[in-house]
Order: sequence, then structure tokens, then C-alpha cells
Amino acid sequence: MIFEFELRCPITADLGLIRDLVRLHGRYCGLPDRRLEDLVLAVNEAVTNVFDHGGQSGLITARADAGHVVVDVLDFAGLLTHDHLTAGDLDRTASHGYGLWVIRNLCDEVVLEHTERGSLLSLRFRRRRPAAAEGRSRQPLETMIAHRVDPELGSTYAEHRNGPRTHHA
Repeated sequence: MIFEFELRCPITADLGLIRDLVRLHGRYCGLPDRRLEDLVLAVNEAVTNVFDHGGQSGLITARADAGHVVVDVLDFAGLLTHDHLTAGDLDRTASHGYGLWVIRNLCDEVVLEHTERGSLLSLRFRRRRPAAAEGRSRQPLETMIAHRVDPELGSTYAEHRNGPRTHHA
């Protein structure tokens, strides 16, 4: 029997929680350490952009397919455009504006779609063989996280047991 694990969580100002959950998911899906940190940084940048340039609310969905870990960042405002994503060169003298450049350069593939719910930014990272196939055992997810249902979004997400680490605009 094969079980798939999908992470769904609302975008909150607790960026530390989001990074921890994405790191946990990426590790569980078998990303090597370097790619795992690339994934966490890219998702952090995408979520920060939702706060700084978007609607300040949305949803993160992370899953794995046969060869990739995929994280979808949905911004309910829908303000992100293809022009933003494909903007030219990086202005190295600017104090901000590095987020999308970082995302494009860390991910193996970045796809932007506009849906009826908003802008959906999909970040794809190639993964190695699952840890179980390499003879390593995985720690059961139940021992690492506790699940609860968010009544507003109707989605299951993990609840972290440490104190908040929040985004400050």
C-alpha cells in the first residue's frame, strides 16, 4: 500500500512555520539537502511576495509526483503577471526586488497560471529516489506534526508546536 502526503496550509505571517512545513514535506519526499534548502528559500520568497505585493492571503499546496516536488503558491489577489515573472535583468543596486529572480534561478521549473481563485505560482524541483528505496527508513509523519482542519479554508494543515516567527511588512 502506498500513501501520498500532500501539504495544504493557508498563507500566514508566520513565515517560520511555513518554512518548517515546506522543509518537512521536501525532506519526506526525498529532496537532497541542498535542493531542500533551495525549495524552502524559493517558497519563502513566493510567500513574502504575497504579503508585499499581493493580497496578503492565499494557500500553499505541496505534493510530489514521480520525479518532482511541486509547491503551488496561490495568491488570492491574482496580481502576479507573466511580465513580473519574466522581468529582465536584476537591478543589483536595488534594496528589494530579488524574490522572483531568486525563484526563477532556484527552481527547475516555474509556472504561473491565473485561476478563478487568483495567481497560482507552481515551483517544481527534481527529486532523487525516495528514501525508502535507498534503504533508509522514514520517520512517521504522525510523530513529527499534528494535523488539524482549518474551518475557514476547509483544508488540512500541520500545526507547529513552537512559538510564532512572523513576517513583518
